[in-house]
Amino acid sequence: MTQTILTGIAMVLILEGLAYALAPSLIERMLEAMRAMPLEMRRLVGLSALAAGVAMLWILLSF
Repeated sequence: MTQTILTGIAMVLILEGLAYALAPSLIERMLEAMRAMPLEMRRLVGLSALAAGVAMLWILLSF
């Protein structure tokens, strides 16, 4: 279980690192767009991402 969690964290770090390495200006524009969003919209985006991630994980582990 611990290995699975650490593998997931490592994969997130790899993807985050790739995004910052390959498109730093895009990340800056995305962060500016996020700052312009109302707090409730940012919360909804975060909850949607969380739900999508949980659903994907559940589907992957079910098959």
